Amino acid sequence: MIFDDIGAFKATLPAMRSVAGLDLGDKTIGVAISDRLLTVATPTDTIRRKKFGVDAESLLALLTAREVGGIILGLPRNMDGSEGPRCQKTRAFARNLSQLTPLPITFWDERLSTVAAERAMLEADMSRAKRAEKIDQVAASVILQGALDRLRNI
Repeated sequence: MIFDDIGAFKATLPAMRSVAGLDLGDKTIGVAISDRLLTVATPTDTIRRKKFGVDAESLLALLTAREVGGIILGLPRNMDGSEGPRCQKTRAFARNLSQLTPLPITFWDERLSTVAAERAMLEADMSRAKRAEKIDQVAASVILQGALDRLRNI
């Protein structure tokens, strides 16, 4: 089930289950998982993209192992708030994924999440190689943390 309204998404979440945040890219999917109280997002994994079926299988295996109760996909809006081709790709991914899982799915505006992730890793004095390896999952945690903060205030 896909929700554009995060409040409706929250109403479907099972109690005491974590939520996954995804940063969907052309080459990778960054994954972050929350704690069961939905307060803290933790960078978890980066899935190298191959084709949708393989990507979805890897992703759903990870989410099942972590007992995730919902999925929040970063929605890459343009800076003016409009939706372009990248948003359409993300929404298509969500539609296809929703055919394979009963988990509720919603979207979170991910503008500047990669910039925030890069800044956080620079402040942590992370090497360039380590930043390249972790950027997608840290961006996913920035997306997820923003959504978790919003969920807490609904």
